[in-house]
Amino acid sequence: MSFRIRAVPLFLALVVLGAGPFSGRAEPSLIELKSGAQLRAEVLAEQADRVVVDLGFTVLAVPRDEIERIGTWVAPGGPVGDLGVEDFYRSVTNPALLPVQANVTRVGGAVVLVQSPTGLGSGFLVQPEGYVVTNHHVVAGETELTVTRFVREGAGLERVRHLKVRIVATDPRVDLALLKIEDAPAGFVFPTVPLGDSRGLAEGQAVFAIGSPLGLDRSVSQGIVSARNRLVDDQLYIQTTTQINPGNSGGPLFNLRGEVVGVNNMKAMAVGVEGLNFAIPATALKEFLRNRDAYAFDPRSPNAGFRYTSPPRPVGQPAAR
Repeated sequence: MSFRIRAVPLFLALVVLGAGPFSGRAEPSLIELKSGAQLRAEVLAEQADRVVVDLGFTVLAVPRDEIERIGTWVAPGGPVGDLGVEDFYRSVTNPALLPVQANVTRVGGAVVLVQSPTGLGSGFLVQPEGYVVTNHHVVAGETELTVTRFVREGAGLERVRHLKVRIVATDPRVDLALLKIEDAPAGFVFPTVPLGDSRGLAEGQAVFAIGSPLGLDRSVSQGIVSARNRLVDDQLYIQTTTQINPGNSGGPLFNLRGEVVGVNNMKAMAVGVEGLNFAIPATALKEFLRNRDAYAFDPRSPNAGFRYTSPPRPVGQPAAR
């Protein structure tokens, strides 16, 4: 049998310097760092060992060997030059093929923990202004949500918790949801991950997941694609051997180019059964993001996430069966 990886109860959670000649770039740039962080700034100068940028309130010199790539920034919804942004997500042309350890450094900063009063799941940032993808079942029936990011500080991780999170869109049929972090500092640019093409996956291809199974922050697991298209309950999934557990729900499934090729959401559970895990293909995620207005969350709807309790019954009246 199979089951969706439900959000788990909270009690289970364990819980620069210098400048050079002016470069002449007038448009804001989106600078992606190898750590996974991003800067939205005007490039003032480029040298062999550094890039000098204007953040608006200060000038910063970024070491060249810390920069993954530089693209042109535009407002959400438009194309973004060589970063290949498509609508509400981005893609990258010919990203480097790296081992899992290096990929975790490259994309881990955009993977988050999503919590509600009754449970938790995982998610990932797809848009620099704080939009997060997760599973619908992680947030279903809830409106008080928090998102925790994990920022690399030396050899450890600093937890940055966002308490003001809004549900933007949900699709229970495909089991996807889009959230928005709304308490970030003005002008802050969130690290994001690119979406890949799940249609290009091949059986036997290496993939890996990052998430918070049982609340164990930023856990990494690796496996292979067992089947690129597996039909389960009239929906197509990617079947993998990448180990996932409750709390991995909504987290990303990556290829070795650091692209999200799937959204982890269920596994098979039966005595003697192991290694049968499933992810929603990136093609379905892209369709959901492109048509997010059609799945807009409406708090006025009785089916949109608010919990309605039964009215109190008169003393002595038996409960309805």
